[in-house]
Amino acid sequence: MGPTASGKTDTAIALSEIFPFEIISVDASMVYCGMDIGTAKPSAEVRQKHPHYLVDIRQPHNTYSVAQFCDDARDVVQDIINRGKYPLLVGGTMFYFRAFELGLPTSPVAQPKLRQRLEQRAKQEGWATLYHELATLDPQRARQIKPTDKQRIQRALEIVTVTGKSSTDSHWQGKPLINGARAHICKLALAPNDRSWLHRRIETRFKTMLDEGLIEEVRRLLAQKELLPELPALRMVGYRQVVQYLLEELEYNEMVRRGIAGTRQLAKRQFTWLRNQSGVTWINCTSQNLIETTTAYIRSKLTSLGL
Repeated sequence: MGPTASGKTDTAIALSEIFPFEIISVDASMVYCGMDIGTAKPSAEVRQKHPHYLVDIRQPHNTYSVAQFCDDARDVVQDIINRGKYPLLVGGTMFYFRAFELGLPTSPVAQPKLRQRLEQRAKQEGWATLYHELATLDPQRARQIKPTDKQRIQRALEIVTVTGKSSTDSHWQGKPLINGARAHICKLALAPNDRSWLHRRIETRFKTMLDEGLIEEVRRLLAQKELLPELPALRMVGYRQVVQYLLEELEYNEMVRRGIAGTRQLAKRQFTWLRNQSGVTWINCTSQNLIETTTAYIRSKLTSLGL
């Protein structure tokens, strides 16, 4: 695990040269075909030598949910183990990691009549009023939501209205991972000790993506009639800003600035998530001895498990 641009893919490939690992992508953007540059997807040559499961399994106009990821990942994990190998889950979509480990959170089904009433109130009173109400009923969840995020405000109000509980109190349905048994999970996080290192790397990488043809990649995607700009695939950081540029909503320099800023914000959210996880071992991704340090740690874990 780790924030974007921390070197997760390169490290995973190096480790798979040492251990009998097979890589499973935990990335909500890499699932989409034709979205290669903006997702920093490993090249076809690299993936031929080091297969990455759950990459290029959906067309961009199709959605892919966390529930689908859990089902797909469980099948791949079982297949890898059956062949005497070890699954190495690699990526930065943190909610996927949590759902795979703990199961999907329970929450009440959507209430159409309640949702309609909330939408009507929003038209009459404004979303700011509903956000203020959420802050009163569920302050913890309100702190996690932007006042402009209409969809999450609406869903959080639905949950607290129906259950009387915060959506952050939802219990997780821990599902068995492998053949009805819980698997041992070793959680490693790659991150720099100096956050400014990551900021420089994010800026360099985004500019490199532009040099490698990100704008043309997005232009080809937009040429697909079924792929609309508001679909999730094109709302991802980097892609969203380039779409706005191609639709002449942003100037080039502003697109670059927002793309870099959006990626930094994503990294910040990933850091926040990782800090709140238990049982995570942190490894400095800027260390010259990164592979040696990680290899030694993995060997010790395998030995302790009798593997």
